[in-house]
Amino acid sequence: MENSIYLGLSRQMVLKNNMDIVANNIANMNTSGFRGQNPVFEEYLSDPRYGDDELSFVHDYGQYQMTSPGSMKQTENPLNVALSGPGFMGVQMPGGEIGYTRDGNFQKTADGTLVNSSGWPIMGQGGAITIPASSTEISIDERGMISDQNGTIGQLQIVEFDNVQELEARGNNLYTTDGAFTTATKTTAQQGFLEGSNVNSVVEMTRMIEILRDFQTTQKLLDSEHDRLRSAIQKLTRV
Repeated sequence: MENSIYLGLSRQMVLKNNMDIVANNIANMNTSGFRGQNPVFEEYLSDPRYGDDELSFVHDYGQYQMTSPGSMKQTENPLNVALSGPGFMGVQMPGGEIGYTRDGNFQKTADGTLVNSSGWPIMGQGGAITIPASSTEISIDERGMISDQNGTIGQLQIVEFDNVQELEARGNNLYTTDGAFTTATKTTAQQGFLEGSNVNSVVEMTRMIEILRDFQTTQKLLDSEHDRLRSAIQKLTRV
């Protein structure tokens, strides 16, 4: 196969992955606390076996999250929490692994456990948080301290990371990391609010159109190259 076809295919593979990322951003435009993702590309040089010039391929080796905050929406629901600052809240995932999220759309189960929209326990400073059945006046202060009419119930686990780009998206609006974290000092909790997605719908739709056009242009180049090779083969076989 000619090198030009290899190069075109590498470009199309990257464009497909880019389209998947954009589509996921658009699908989560209304997801509380969602942070949009962008792909990271690099040039991959290959030394062909027969030839003097290196080949420059397109290689996508990851993605990074957009860290701008989403807009705040007041809900007046006492179990809704929005974060102001760079921090994340801990969530216990199935299997015991701890994930991190900015989605504060919490709920209370029948036994009083505070959970996220997927039904996974919200982490406190000493484990899962349980709200007593007798609680009628739930308040959450800026430090994430949860109280009712009888006193303190627990405190949300709010943490910060030196480099948020080390967080790996795991779906369900959660991130995981093997990196260290610190107790939040620059982040405050706001009860009765939800942080919206930071995805800009106009920007993402524009990106989607550009990716589609690039893919179509590359496909035309591949078709032209295919026709050139077929014509060359036909001429050579006649000779």
